[in-house]
Amino acid sequence: MDKIIIRDLKIETIIGTLEWERKDKQDLVLNIEISCELRKAGKSDDLGDTVDYKTLKKRIIRLVEKSKFFLIEKTAAAVAELCLSTTGVKSVKVTVDKPGALRYSRSVAVEIERP
Repeated sequence: MDKIIIRDLKIETIIGTLEWERKDKQDLVLNIEISCELRKAGKSDDLGDTVDYKTLKKRIIRLVEKSKFFLIEKTAAAVAELCLSTTGVKSVKVTVDKPGALRYSRSVAVEIERP
């Protein structure tokens, strides 16, 4: 299966379970691997024959910025669901990193795959 990969998409949002996390936006970093058929677009060179990743990126940003989820697991699941609702997307892998979530660690991440 062919893939479109969105790497290191940085989005500010309210995320977390602690009181201060419910007040101040934090950065999340998303990596999204979209499985889709790209053969037709590879031949036609036509945007209509592929997944419009720019439009999808804007939808993901809007979703995450407006969300106030407690868990990065919920963020990953919501992003996966949004991607799967997009025409042409067969499956998706979403990784959500929360930089600075643990002391002495650069980041904590969850990764989910959905068919």
